[in-house]
Amino acid sequence: MLKRLLYFAPVMLFLVLGACEAAGRPAMTDEIPPAAAAAVDADADADSDSAAETAADADAAADAATAPAAAPTTRKGKDWPMWGGTPARNQVNLNETNLPDTWNIETKKNILWVAELGSRSYGNTVVGGGKVFVGTNNERVRNPKITGDKGVVMCFNEADGKFLWQAVHDKLPAGRVNDWPEEGICSSPAVESGRVYYVSNRCELVCADVEGFLDGENDGPFQTEKYRDPIDGDFIWVLDMMEELTAFPHNLATSSPLIVGDLIFVLTSNGVDESHITIPAPEAPSFIAVDKKTGKVVWEDDSPGGNILHGQWSNASYGIMGGKRQVVFAGGNGWVYSFEPETGKPIWQFDCNPKDAKYELGGRGTRNYIIGTPVIDSDHVYIAVGQDPEHGEGPGHLYSIDGTASSPLAPPEGTAADITVTGRTWHYGNKDYHRTLSTVAVHDGLVYAADLSGFVNCLDQKTGRVFWKHDLLSAVWGSPTLIDGKVFLGNEDGDVTVFKPGKEMKIIAVNNMGSSVYGTPIAANGVLYVANRTKLFAIAKKS
Repeated sequence: MLKRLLYFAPVMLFLVLGACEAAGRPAMTDEIPPAAAAAVDADADADSDSAAETAADADAAADAATAPAAAPTTRKGKDWPMWGGTPARNQVNLNETNLPDTWNIETKKNILWVAELGSRSYGNTVVGGGKVFVGTNNERVRNPKITGDKGVVMCFNEADGKFLWQAVHDKLPAGRVNDWPEEGICSSPAVESGRVYYVSNRCELVCADVEGFLDGENDGPFQTEKYRDPIDGDFIWVLDMMEELTAFPHNLATSSPLIVGDLIFVLTSNGVDESHITIPAPEAPSFIAVDKKTGKVVWEDDSPGGNILHGQWSNASYGIMGGKRQVVFAGGNGWVYSFEPETGKPIWQFDCNPKDAKYELGGRGTRNYIIGTPVIDSDHVYIAVGQDPEHGEGPGHLYSIDGTASSPLAPPEGTAADITVTGRTWHYGNKDYHRTLSTVAVHDGLVYAADLSGFVNCLDQKTGRVFWKHDLLSAVWGSPTLIDGKVFLGNEDGDVTVFKPGKEMKIIAVNNMGSSVYGTPIAANGVLYVANRTKLFAIAKKS
């Protein structure tokens, strides 16, 4: 049944990132800033010849670029500062206009700039404060003193794609059980008020200065950065979730921070060990709220405890449903949980699997966990189940959950109401909808949802009625996103298909990116960003 080729599946998630030829391309203006490069070179050790050669080779390739692209037309829009753009995580951007439907990485049509990333780049792009952030690995060496497998967050200048600085994290000593080789950083950062927050490959929630060490200052109480050249990251505080919370991330910690007020919400990625049976830390928290100013844990919850099936790679969302503020987490047991954001008091929980579903190792069973992110819209939560893509295709389930529902039986004090029956508005799945890594987009009464098998669906938001279903003929890891009146979706063949929104399926264009598109296209300030495995493309109409 698996007609789609699934690469590098051990991690999962909402993934991303780019490819294009050097000859005749728009400027690869992502070289190290001159002042920073001089400082790095001045401090480089004499015995780092191999590292310097690696960096020199990469820089030589970048230097083969042509002059910068033509100045773009005047653009309007807003930042896209976190995964999903807003705390509701709905993959809909109504701020952007005049974005191109078509582009070409060979002819450079509508390609504004291109930035080189590592060999795998799974952390979705975010844009804030004139800077672009994306997670990747260290295969594209920026600092000749830092070589080998690392987790990396790169920062680029929004206007021209120039590389500014990077935050680098060593691999965990336990290896692939906690920190899978060469996967880099899969967390999508969140940017706010001069700070960038993300979860490192070391299962750390990190708060960093958006200027890195380029400003010559070591800001914040954290003063022991291992890498401190001008192009390295300046950490304000670091919460080590393994050390301080005893979490045991399976394969990789990946959660993309959610910022609401003064709180940050993340999953710890607590999961099973290498046996895929034993949960080393069932009492460790899975969901946490952290003070964004200090990095101190405000509250924590250990659901689903000993019922974790594999790993926990989803993200939190936030909204007001029934007049009540709610933060919603999707757990590694296939349940969705709602809490009071300020206190962590449980509100409700919902089982996204049929009661007779069974989990079996390697994806052979019918019970699933959740990798996609809950989306909140109109008092409802939209979420679908899935598994590690290494487990292949299988029956899935997409739900609309009424976030205002209650249980017919009052739950014991301090526990959540089970609204699996009362909160179910509609369900779509089994043979019709397969396992997914994707997050949905909800707009104008329609839900756009993709599955791992490569099918994109358009459903009625209120009833779940299917208006159309289209086969992209290639696996989909990213999420459909509605931008500028169009729905964009990438696939493993490297195609980004542009759909016209509506109850009738219409394809506007198909644009190939040269290699797999594992992540989700985003837009900010009049520019569309699409990444394949190794490059990030900024796409815009030119004057």
